[in-house]
Amino acid sequence: MLTAAVAFTLTAAGVAVAGLTAYRSRYLAATRWFAVALLPAGLYLTGLFPVARTIGGEIADWATQLVLDPGVWIGIALLALSAALLIGSRRVARRRLKASAPASGAPAAGAAPSRPAVTGDRPAAGGSAKSPGRPKQTASTDDGLGDFADIEEILRKRGI
Repeated sequence: MLTAAVAFTLTAAGVAVAGLTAYRSRYLAATRWFAVALLPAGLYLTGLFPVARTIGGEIADWATQLVLDPGVWIGIALLALSAALLIGSRRVARRRLKASAPASGAPAAGAAPSRPAVTGDRPAAGGSAKSPGRPKQTASTDDGLGDFADIEEILRKRGI
């Protein structure tokens, strides 16, 4: 009898919250509240509360055995090993798929048009070559096309 009172009280409270939520024009949230509010009454009327109590008791028994039984710890270790092997093999398969995709995708995309690469080895605007004792300065000889070489390399890697 106490279970019925608690179940229907929870349902009534949930329906009240759903009504207030709908009053604020939040109909989607009100629908969710109403759906959750119907659960306690539905569980009571179908007789699933004793099942839930049984399931809760079994979980509690398993948890107490977990601490004291070494066989359970061996089982947990085996489950962890199994999960690690499954996840590891999936990651290796993904890496192999990624590694083989550019190699097989590049010929299908066709060869890139042959153009001379943009380099910073050109002489400065004055036309004179740099002195051999100085290190190369690419900033002063940059003609603004350096970014295009980077873009061209990215596109070539992607097979475009």
